[in-house]
Amino acid sequence: MTETRPPLPPFTEETARKKVRGAEDAWNTRDPEVCARVYTEDTRWRNRAEFPVGREAVKAFLHRKWARELDYRLIKELWAYTGNVIAVRFAYEWHDDSGQWFRSYGNENWAFDADGFMTQRFASINDLPIPEIERKFFWPLGLRPDDHPGLSELGL
Repeated sequence: MTETRPPLPPFTEETARKKVRGAEDAWNTRDPEVCARVYTEDTRWRNRAEFPVGREAVKAFLHRKWARELDYRLIKELWAYTGNVIAVRFAYEWHDDSGQWFRSYGNENWAFDADGFMTQRFASINDLPIPEIERKFFWPLGLRPDDHPGLSELGL
């Protein structure tokens, strides 16, 4: 029996939005094991200047990421979809070990196999140092509450 990761392609607007929110929720756990379950064993990534290949490389990448990006909170928003691909835009807030806050903005392009696992993830990301008073993502660490504004509502 083959494992699947619904929703499955081809995507509709509704299923693409569910896939995006599922990814946001997984990343907001900041748990590399949870996040890596949605990728194929041979997934290919581009994240800034890193090019992890394979689920194990993704786990190692995520361990490094969240050791550096503290108090990480992420919001993703569907940008476009067709067939087995989805494009998202996102922003996340975090601080480094010196206490400097950042808002990181980016776009991702995702491709999925027929079972709903992500085969490719290509991300472009820019970091903006911000004073703590300019933070916009206020919820307890973990999943973003359903009533917290999204990127468009926040003017991001």
